[in-house]
Amino acid sequence: MLDVCVVWGDNADPALLQQLDFWNGIFSCNVKTRDWDVWYAFDIYSLSNNHLLSDDASIRDQVRKIRIGDQIRVEGWLASYGTNTGDERGTSVTRDDTGDGACETIFVDRFRIERAATSWWRLGMWTSLVVLLASLVVHFRTPYKPHARPQ
Repeated sequence: MLDVCVVWGDNADPALLQQLDFWNGIFSCNVKTRDWDVWYAFDIYSLSNNHLLSDDASIRDQVRKIRIGDQIRVEGWLASYGTNTGDERGTSVTRDDTGDGACETIFVDRFRIERAATSWWRLGMWTSLVVLLASLVVHFRTPYKPHARPQ
C-alpha cells in the first residue's frame, strides 16, 4: 500500500501549487499557505489522500516510482481492506467530506505516470549529487603530497 496525495482541476495550476506547502502524515494529506488569496483560490475538495492497493507486483513497482509533481492516471475500484487482527479501513464515496475517513482507498487495476515532473530543483539536486560524488572520487584518488616547510 502507498498513500498518494493528489490534486486535480484548477488546483493543479503550477502558479498556485508553487505557493502551497504539502506534506503527508499517517493516512493524511495536508496543505497550507500563508497567503489568504491563495488559500481562497485553492479548492479543498479537489485534493485527496489516496491509499493505493494492488496484488500486482508490477503495478506496485510503478506506484513506488511516483515523485512530487508527477501527473498520474489511476484506474481501479474503491475498496476496503483489513488485517488479520480484524482492523478494517474503508473508503470515502463522496468528494464533500474532509478529515479522518475522507481518503479514497483504491484497488488499482491500471496505473501510469502520464508525465514526470522535471523541476529545476530536482535537476539541480541530482547535478550537485553527481558533482559531490565526482569530487570525493578525485579527492581520495589523488595521492597525498606533503608540502615542504619553509626553513
